[in-house]
Amino acid sequence: MTASSSSAVPALVPPIICLLGPTGTGKTAAAIAVARRMPASVINFDSRQVYADFPIITAQPDQEERAACPHLLYGFLPLTERMTAARFVELAMEAIAGVRDQGRLPILVGGTGLYLRSLLSGMAPIPEIPADIRRAVLERIRAEGPQRLHAELEQADPDYAARIHPNDTQRNARAAEVLLATGRTMTWWHTSSEHTPAPFAALKIGMRLSLDELEPHLAGRVDAMLAAGAVDEATRAHAKCPDPEAPGWTGIGCAEMLAYLRGETTLEQARSLWVRNTRAYAKRQLTWFAKEPGIRWFAPGDGGSVADCVADWLANRQVGPDD
Repeated sequence: MTASSSSAVPALVPPIICLLGPTGTGKTAAAIAVARRMPASVINFDSRQVYADFPIITAQPDQEERAACPHLLYGFLPLTERMTAARFVELAMEAIAGVRDQGRLPILVGGTGLYLRSLLSGMAPIPEIPADIRRAVLERIRAEGPQRLHAELEQADPDYAARIHPNDTQRNARAAEVLLATGRTMTWWHTSSEHTPAPFAALKIGMRLSLDELEPHLAGRVDAMLAAGAVDEATRAHAKCPDPEAPGWTGIGCAEMLAYLRGETTLEQARSLWVRNTRAYAKRQLTWFAKEPGIRWFAPGDGGSVADCVADWLANRQVGPDD
């Protein structure tokens, strides 16, 4: 795959690079290839890689990768705390400012499309949810499971439902409580309300394979995580927080390991579910990013071309990464 042609962008707007795509497509390796060409720091925008207890299960950059350049917003959140798009935007804005103050290029890396869109297009001003509505939704989740809310979401907001997994307690609950409290869907809030775009010029670079090409790699990736100690990692996390409703347990891989630790599945069943759910997530990511405008796509492993693309784009701006 090759990058599309580009035109210069306004020089006075600070530049950021956004490396995106489905899970398992080599986004971190591409970011490091860029960082070898110019001073840069990587900023995470993956909603699962924020959790401190799951560096293996969420495929956070390893020590060798972190040594190549600074990595921010990885592995800092307790599994008892919830990460939201609004909180991510706040943290990312602070991280970007700090990276620029150091004269480095901010490279955002991840696969949570909503977080990136919220940063670049501005956050929808969703009102505070009343406590009684939040409690009522959580009671429904406990009694009926997130799948029932997801089925209702498919009727009320099919676009948003297609982007989240039926088992995702956090996002299904959020969609339900927002609809109850405001009478508006998440899609409406993200697309129809007033937004204040972030003050950046963003180069969006995507890493992708077709789902058929990606699928065997995803299975191998899960096996590599298990071999690297995913079960032990989940066991330690469970000893600290056995609450299955804790936000950190809702992620793919974490949920399957928790089911195994609770005796609800065998390890082989947990692995099969992990692979299947990872594939479904990658499919949703491909669908999301296919609708995202202005992405320049590359094949995994083509870090040199990605670095060339970034260098050319910055040169067209006639300024450096710290302008």
